[in-house]
Amino acid sequence: MSTLPVLLELGPLPVGLTQRLQAHYRLHPLWQEPDRGAFLAQHAGQFAGAVTMSRHGCPADVMACVAGRVVACFGTGYEGLDLAAAQFHQVQVSTTPDVLNDCVADLAFGLILATARQLCAADRYVHAGEWLKANYGLAHRVSGKRLGIVGLGRIGHVIAKRSLGFDMPVRYHGRQPQVGVTHTYEPDLLALAEWADFLVLSCPGGEATRGLINAQVLAALGPEGFLINISRGSVIDEAALVDAVQHERIAGVGLDVYQREPHIPEALLNHPRVVAMPHIAASTHETRAAMEALVADNLASFFATGRVLTPPVPT
Repeated sequence: MSTLPVLLELGPLPVGLTQRLQAHYRLHPLWQEPDRGAFLAQHAGQFAGAVTMSRHGCPADVMACVAGRVVACFGTGYEGLDLAAAQFHQVQVSTTPDVLNDCVADLAFGLILATARQLCAADRYVHAGEWLKANYGLAHRVSGKRLGIVGLGRIGHVIAKRSLGFDMPVRYHGRQPQVGVTHTYEPDLLALAEWADFLVLSCPGGEATRGLINAQVLAALGPEGFLINISRGSVIDEAALVDAVQHERIAGVGLDVYQREPHIPEALLNHPRVVAMPHIAASTHETRAAMEALVADNLASFFATGRVLTPPVPT
C-alpha cells in the first residue's frame, strides 16, 4: 500500500500537473465522489491537504476537512477559495502569481491589436474570398491612443509596460493610488472610461468587482472606445455589454473570460466588433510549466516548513 501523502483533488487538473504531483503524492478525486458532503464529513482530517484550480475553487467544507493543512491552487484567481474558512481552520493557501504575468499581458495587447485593427474579421474576409471582390475597409490605429487600466496589480503593471512600445499615455483606476507609480491615478471609473480609447480590465474577480463594468461605464467609453477583459467574466455586466454591442455603442470588444464559461452569449459570437478567446491568456507551454512547478514548490514548502511560498495577496 502506498505511503505517499494523500491530497484531495477538487477537480480535474492539467495533465502535466497531475503527473508532477503523482511522483510525490497520491491524489484522491473528490469530484468523482457520488456524495461529496458525506465523504468530506467521514474523512475529515485524513488528508495531507488539497489541490485545486481557480475554476474549481475551494469551499468551506473542504477547508474544514483539511484543517491545519494546505490547499494549493493552480491559478491566480482566489475568489472561489473560501479564505475566511481557511483562516478559521488554519489552512495554508497558495496560488500561482507572477509566473503568468507576461503571457496574460501579451494577450491583452493581442486583443487590443485584434479589435482595433480588426485582425480576425480581416482574416475571415480573406479566407472567404471577399478580397477578390473588394478591398477591406478601414480600421483604427493603436499607437498613441489612450490606455485605461482597471486594476494596476501584477498583471496591470506589465500591461502598462507593454504600452511604452506603442507610445500610449496610461491612466489607471483602483481602490487607491499606488506609491512610486508614474501613471496618472483616476479615482472615478466613469472618468477613466470617458478618457480612454482602450479600457483594459485586469482587476480581481469576486463580489467587490462583480458587474463593475456596467451600462454607465460602457456609455462613458462610448462608440469610439474599446473594451478588453483578461481578468474575470464576472467583472462585466454581460447583458449591458450585449446591448452596447448590438446597438453599436462600443467600437470593439476583446474577451478572454466570461460569466458562464465556456458558454458565451449568442449575440457576442461571430460579431465583427467582438474578438472572443477561450480563456487562453496563460495557456502557453512556458507559463503552464512554470505554474505547475510553483504548485509543487508551494506544497513542498508547506510540508518542509509549515508555510507556503505564495499565499493569495489582494491587488
